[in-house]
Order: sequence, then structure tokens, then C-alpha cells
Amino acid sequence: MKKDLNQYPLWTAVVTPMNSDSTIDYISLEKVLRMQEKANNAIVVLGSTGEALNLSKRECKQVLEFTMNLKLSVPVMTGLSGYNLDETLDYLTYLETLPLDAYLMVTPIYAKPGTHGQTHWFKSLLDKASKPCMLYNVPGRTAVKMSFEAVKNLMGHKNFWAIKEASGSPSDFKKYQDMNPNARMYSGDDGMMDEFSKLNCKGLVSVASNAWPVETRAYVERAINQKLSIDEVNLWKKASDSLFIASNPVPVKNLMHALKQIETKVLRAPLNDRDLSSSFEVLEAHQMVQNWFKNLK
Repeated sequence: MKKDLNQYPLWTAVVTPMNSDSTIDYISLEKVLRMQEKANNAIVVLGSTGEALNLSKRECKQVLEFTMNLKLSVPVMTGLSGYNLDETLDYLTYLETLPLDAYLMVTPIYAKPGTHGQTHWFKSLLDKASKPCMLYNVPGRTAVKMSFEAVKNLMGHKNFWAIKEASGSPSDFKKYQDMNPNARMYSGDDGMMDEFSKLNCKGLVSVASNAWPVETRAYVERAINQKLSIDEVNLWKKASDSLFIASNPVPVKNLMHALKQIETKVLRAPLNDRDLSSSFEVLEAHQMVQNWFKNLK
């Protein structure tokens, strides 16, 4: 049965748990996915938080097929990134054989294309897809901002459903919305929900909800309903920042391991868990979030 994607204000960009030898830990992966399902959070598998670019295409397909076989009750979206259009379209041909609910399409990496190149890239993918697509601006990873004009050029495409804005800029958030008023706007920064909610933000694609699925959902709902106090905004900014003191998902995997949500904190090279020298900051953030949620109830 087709799921109503607009009913889910929180999408968790789930981690891909690893065994001690850096192979995929499917037991922990199911635990993570079931935890999100229980919280009624929609799911993004194989995004940057899921270390998709560090996995082989064979492993990506195995993760997707494992996830689909669980028949989760919440929507599942998968990341679609690349720098070679033909290879990316071939992978999309495979994705189209799966009962996924949506795609997260990021600006092409490394090449830094301009408006015409981005318009062609996204239109080629949108034309081939048969599912709703969320276009993703994350210049900190792709080295180029998603073109405002490309977004305008693609307005009206039947598969252009939403935009994930992760540059941390409220002015850019508003401009993307102005370029395509029909696209639903989502924050890609956990700590920006309060500011973005004042700009008609519909939800969050989150790293924090990996470790705090119920708590982050409460935070998002309060943000959307303009109910966050200044103290709450500051608390969540501090907690969110703790998950980016090393490259994502190094800190959140460290925290999830400490909370026994996943078996190890191992990452796939070139990421390494030792790049987080201390767990103090993420554990302190965890206690802050727990105390906040307890008092909320």
C-alpha cells in the first residue's frame, strides 16, 4: 500500500552498523530499523550517514534488499549520489525494481557543475524515477551549492517532491522555497529546526534521531508547532553539534555503541572511530536530551 510521505515530519538517515572486521552487521541494522519503525519515523537508508559511498554497490544492494524484506510499516527512502551520470542511471534502474517509497538525490559530487549541468543531471534522474524525489543541497560534502536556477527549471516535474537543505543558511532555505513553492522543504541540519520552522519547514532529515528516535520526533513536532523555548533551542543546538565534532557518522556511531543500540562503533574506511578522541561530549548531550524529554512528559 502506498504510504503518504507528507505525514512523516521526521526522516532518520540511519547508520549502517559494522562488525569488528568492518563488514555489515545485519543484526544491529535490523535493530536500528525496528527502533525507527517503533517511533514511527520514516527512514533514509544509504545516505551519507549510512556511509553509502564507502560501501561497494554489491553491499548497497544487499542492504537495500535486507531492508525491503523487513516490510517496515514506515516509508523508506534511499540516497542516490554520484559523479558519472550513466552509472547513476544504471543504479537507478536497479532501485526501480525495489518497493522503495522515495529517493534522495544529491547534487553531483566533486565535479562542481553549474546550473545547466545540474538541471540536466537532476532531470535525467527525475525522468527515469517513478517515485517521489527529494533534492538535496549539502555543499559541505559536494563542494558546490545546488543551483537556485536549476531548482526553478525543474519546477513542475511530477517527481520533484521535496528539498533537503543542509547548508545551514536560512536565506538559502527561503530562496529554494521561492524557486519552487510546490516543493516541501526539509531541514538537513538537526540544530536548525527552530529557524527553518519559521520558514514553513515541513520536517527534518536527521542524524540525531538515530540515537534519540522518540526524543527527536518530539523536538521536531514542537519546532514545527512553534513551541520551542529559547532554552530548548539552545539545548538541541548543543546536542546536535556534539554529533558533528568529528565527521558524521563517527560521533553518532560512538554514542549508539555506548547506548548498546549497535554492537560496535566501527566505520568503513576512510572513516575511523578513533578520530573521535573522547565520548564525553556525546554522552553529555545524551544526558541533556534525556532530561529534557523526561521533563517534557
